[in-house]
Amino acid sequence: MQNRSTTATHRAHRASVAAWTQASACGSGRAQLHEALQNGCSGLRQNDYPDSQLDTWIGRVEDADSHRLAEPFASLDSRNNRLADLALGLDGFDDAVIAVREQFGTHRIGVILGTSTASIGRTESAYASLEDGKVAPIFQQPQVHNPHSVGHFVARRLGLGGPTMTISTACSSSGKVFGAAARWLDAGVVDAVVVGGVDSLCLSILHGFASLELVSTRQCRPFDTERDGINIGEAAGFALLLPEASEGYEYQLAGSGETSDAWHMAQPHPEGRGARDAMQRALDTAGLLPVDIGYVNLHGTATPANDVTEARALADVFTSPVPASSTKAWTGHTLGAAGIIGAVTALDVLATGHVPGTLNLQNPDPDLVYPVQQGSTTTQSDHVMCNSLGFGGNNCSLVFGRKG
Repeated sequence: MQNRSTTATHRAHRASVAAWTQASACGSGRAQLHEALQNGCSGLRQNDYPDSQLDTWIGRVEDADSHRLAEPFASLDSRNNRLADLALGLDGFDDAVIAVREQFGTHRIGVILGTSTASIGRTESAYASLEDGKVAPIFQQPQVHNPHSVGHFVARRLGLGGPTMTISTACSSSGKVFGAAARWLDAGVVDAVVVGGVDSLCLSILHGFASLELVSTRQCRPFDTERDGINIGEAAGFALLLPEASEGYEYQLAGSGETSDAWHMAQPHPEGRGARDAMQRALDTAGLLPVDIGYVNLHGTATPANDVTEARALADVFTSPVPASSTKAWTGHTLGAAGIIGAVTALDVLATGHVPGTLNLQNPDPDLVYPVQQGSTTTQSDHVMCNSLGFGGNNCSLVFGRKG
């Protein structure tokens, strides 16, 4: 009985990864992201977001500035939905969804997306353009001014009629979508799931994080002695998941771990307990040992508290260190999209063997109890991990691997 239970637990955390893509400050598509990571080219720029004079650096997706929604979706216009639409058209992702839609039918494909801002930037514009205290006709978009905006848009844009869900657990939002999708697949709720995350820049986020004194005036420096805060970025990323037994796919979600330690609204547990437990659960559900992991993509936001506690959690789990790095200095902290960008980065490591270092890490903090990777390296490992850690102690770790 114990063996059957363990097997079922593992299966409920697994899925085949049929396709994936991203749009971030590093570029549009997997190839541009890989090129930036390989060449050490940051996508960060000094803040030039309209109507913001905040002294900081941001990860802005320039392609989203000129991208426009097709006419059938024009009523759902917002920067967030434009960013999602941009990413859906990359790396043949649209075609992959069409193929499974034709195979299974529209109502057998689900959508689970993570976001923290939804289309709040559009709502800001609506308030700024009030006419005699009334919302201008162009902004009268009830399906945009709500937290489920991007989930609704993606399902409609892809022509999907299965269950659609939005997860909003701060910066772990689009990490948690993978575990939820695997459970849907294991339960037979659907035959395929589009997962992902989208968050776009807006004034509320830029100045909200500045009010928390978490924003750096320089390019962020994860795990560095002189780190002093985050750079906020925007991004969209998606993956198409099928049941674990699906044939013809090289990569899989091998395990996932989620915790909610609720230590503090905006601070991680000082000993990193939630992050530690999430990583250990991801390993357990994958049936792996720490030595089986060839790379860990860290949350690594470059705040003093986050980096110390994540390093402490890593040291508890990986007593023999494996390569681990933060890629926030490439893309910025993409908030609700951080999980999917971390997942895409981890899949890139699996596919190419290139392990990115930690950009701007010049003087590692001597108080760190885990050696974080400075320069790039390579790996031939069959398994990698990525972490996304959110406000309120909402933590998620994912393990991806080659199907054996």
